[in-house]
Amino acid sequence: MENIVKWIVETVGQWGYPGIIIMMTIESSLIPFPSEVVMIPAGYLSHKGEMNIFLVLLSGLTGSMLGAYFNYYLSVYLGRPLLLKVCHYLGISDRKFSKVEKYFENHGEITTFIGRLIPAVRQLISCPAGLARMNIARFSLYTALGAGFWITVLVMLGYFIGENQELLKKYSHQITILTLALCVAIVGVYIYVKTRKPRETNAGSDVS
Repeated sequence: MENIVKWIVETVGQWGYPGIIIMMTIESSLIPFPSEVVMIPAGYLSHKGEMNIFLVLLSGLTGSMLGAYFNYYLSVYLGRPLLLKVCHYLGISDRKFSKVEKYFENHGEITTFIGRLIPAVRQLISCPAGLARMNIARFSLYTALGAGFWITVLVMLGYFIGENQELLKKYSHQITILTLALCVAIVGVYIYVKTRKPRETNAGSDVS
C-alpha cells in the first residue's frame, strides 16, 4: 500500500492538475477507486509548495463532477431495462426496485448530497439520479456540495498531516466516523423538517 501511495504521489506530481481530474473522474464513475489516495497526496504536495491548493480543490471537484455526469447520463440513456436486468442478477425484485425509484423521486436531493459522503456509495449514487431523470441543475448543485465537502476534508488532511502516515491512518478513520455521524444528523434534520411541514399545513387548515 505504501508503494501504491508513493506511486500516486509521483504520478500526481508528474501529471499535475490534469492527473487529479483524470483520477477523480475514474473514482467518481462506476470504477471503484478511493479518492483518499488521490486527494490526500495532492494536499501534501500543496503543503510542500509543489501545487496550488485552490487548483487542487478545483481539479478534484471537476473530476468528481465529470464522473458523476458519466454515471448520470449512462443511466439516462441505457435506462430502466438494463438496470432491472442487473438488479435481477443481484437478487433485487421489480417491487424493491420500484420502491427505490419512488424514494429517489421524493428525496433525490438529500440522497445525492449524503451519497457523495459515504464510501462505496458515492460512485453509484448518480445512477438512480439519472434513472429518475433528476433535474440536472439540482443534481449538479447537490453533487458539487457533497463532493466539494469531501474533497476539501481530504485535501486539508493531506496538507496538514500528509507526511505522517500514523496520524494519517488515525485521523482518516476518525474523519470517516465523523462524516457518517454528520450524515445521520443531516438525515435526522431532514426527516424532522419533512414530517413537521404536513402538521403545520394541517394546523393551518383547521384554524381556517
